[in-house]
Amino acid sequence: MKRIISTDDAPAAVGAYSQATTNGDLLFTAGQLPLTTDGELLDDESVAVQTEQCLDNVAAILESEGLDLGDALKLTIFLDDIEDFDEMNETYGGYFDDEPPARSAVEVGNVPKGAALEIEAIADAS
Repeated sequence: MKRIISTDDAPAAVGAYSQATTNGDLLFTAGQLPLTTDGELLDDESVAVQTEQCLDNVAAILESEGLDLGDALKLTIFLDDIEDFDEMNETYGGYFDDEPPARSAVEVGNVPKGAALEIEAIADAS
């Protein structure tokens, strides 16, 4: 059965969606923008800083369910410019040990609110 997940430790949803949902086995986060919990968009910051904020938001959602980034099975990263891949990847690598999750990183036409990237995750919640 689907259960909605919401935490004050990650930015509130800015539309008609939940921060995350779970069925007890898998947890799916919504795409996380580089937004602070106060709603500040870090779109003027470097790709590295935006990556950190997105991953911190994903981690906060997972932590609200007693999970951490080590429980992530798959992350998808949406970049507004694939030329930012190396900067994102360097920062991203600092968040994972020697057993990182599967990942896709793709360039999209635009990321919401003019951000450089958005990150979503699927995690093992069992």
